Amino acid sequence: MGPDDLTSEVTGEIEKDGAVLVVRRIHVKYTLKMPEDKRETARGVHEMHADRCPVARSIKGAIAVTTEVVFS
Repeated sequence: MGPDDLTSEVTGEIEKDGAVLVVRRIHVKYTLKMPEDKRETARGVHEMHADRCPVARSIKGAIAVTTEVVFS
């Protein structure tokens, strides 16, 4: 894999909580260039990566994080 084989697009949803803007939801879409025979392994890694991600674990409970992986 090269540096251009993985890209991500992140969308955040912000809501007003009283007079303060608060991030409520984050969605990450990963686009991965990968051969067909490696995709099942990549899906498995994707399913468990949030549990091992320091950022996702730090904000868990405060901000809903969803992810998806798309192969190209």
